[in-house]
Amino acid sequence: MPVVLALLCAAQFMVVLDVSVVNVALPSIQHALGFDARHLAWVGNAYALSFGALLLLGGRLADLYGHRRVFTAGLAVFTVASLGGGLADAPGWLIAARAGQGVGAAVLAPATLTILTSAFPEGERRTRAIAVWTAVSLAGGTAGNLIGGALTEHLSWRSILLINVPIGLACLAGARRLAPGQDRRGGRRLDVLGAALATGGLGALAYGLSGAPAVALGGVVLLGLFALVEARVAGAPLVPPSLLRARPIWLGNVAMLLAGACLNPMWYFLTLSLQNVLGYGPLRTGLAFLPHTLLTMLVGLRLTPWLMRRTDDRVLIAAGALIGAAGFWWQSGIAPGDDYLTAVLGPAVLISLGGGLLNTPLTVTVTSGVAPADAGAASGLLNTAKQIGGALGLAALVTATGGRETGYGQAFTAIAVILAAVALLATALPKRRDAAVAATPAR
Repeated sequence: MPVVLALLCAAQFMVVLDVSVVNVALPSIQHALGFDARHLAWVGNAYALSFGALLLLGGRLADLYGHRRVFTAGLAVFTVASLGGGLADAPGWLIAARAGQGVGAAVLAPATLTILTSAFPEGERRTRAIAVWTAVSLAGGTAGNLIGGALTEHLSWRSILLINVPIGLACLAGARRLAPGQDRRGGRRLDVLGAALATGGLGALAYGLSGAPAVALGGVVLLGLFALVEARVAGAPLVPPSLLRARPIWLGNVAMLLAGACLNPMWYFLTLSLQNVLGYGPLRTGLAFLPHTLLTMLVGLRLTPWLMRRTDDRVLIAAGALIGAAGFWWQSGIAPGDDYLTAVLGPAVLISLGGGLLNTPLTVTVTSGVAPADAGAASGLLNTAKQIGGALGLAALVTATGGRETGYGQAFTAIAVILAAVALLATALPKRRDAAVAATPAR
């Protein structure tokens, strides 16, 4: 089992890392490939858009066609697309490769959690495995800027994509260690109409939030049609209605969406704050995130599992959200001339402690008591909530602040308020012993 967990965590780390790893390298990419300012953002958006739009479909594929088979397919697509991006010599080529990475990630990310929840039975072993997986996921987000800055400055921007190739090949070789029983083929047919509506709706919503309100409205309409179809489709709906009738799952995913709207956009605003407010360069900016990475790993791997054996999950989720909110409130005061200890490190301690306490019990809550046949759908729903929450949060915060340097503090203040709402939602979640029962309604 340790080998399986290491394999799943390595794959998940790559997926999360590539959300943020290009941020610091964007100026180098623009100069090397001749991007104009209007299209440069698509180096990041192409990945985020295809990733977020296809997560529900990716999660259901694992239920229908076998966990190991789908994991391997997603990993292969991600690795090949990374190679293509690293070799790109034109803007269109790089954007297409980043979109391909997003497709592979959308299949791969839910498969890693599906295999984990299938391989580890509910209880302390699963809690510890999820804690490791969550800590690695959080660390991947924090490490993206550090790794991207170091590789870009000392090697080339191409290395931030090419580094995925040897890791991907190693994971493909290790995929044989996954249990053969997870390679089953379901007898149910894929919900093609639901997949088309969900993919189109989520894609249009994510794209529309970047500045096309009419497209976003079309996405909302498609998602409404998707909800109607899922309530009536026979066989294997993309999101089984039984999942959404379970209070710990639907309420937990709302909390996860709000948490994603806070913890994902924070890297955008913190990166800009360090460079535009404090005057840091790319490498120094990356190094400034090192405490976030180390503290998140320490809290997620050590403190949170220990507390979960002694404390109700709802208490940990609420406490983590409130501690994180305090950190963002502190971070909102960043100003030119501030020193690193008070402007970055102090808030980082609270933000990392809060995020580390929040994510593992919330992930356990929304994956407990799910029938094995729906494990992939539940994983896809969780990942979709987190990813789409991040897209919604970033778009809303950028719009609210107008992208101005003076608005960075306002963004951190808004994030603190949203996390306070997550703490309030946590009080409505059931106790862990009750969650498994509540999440398995009669079919």
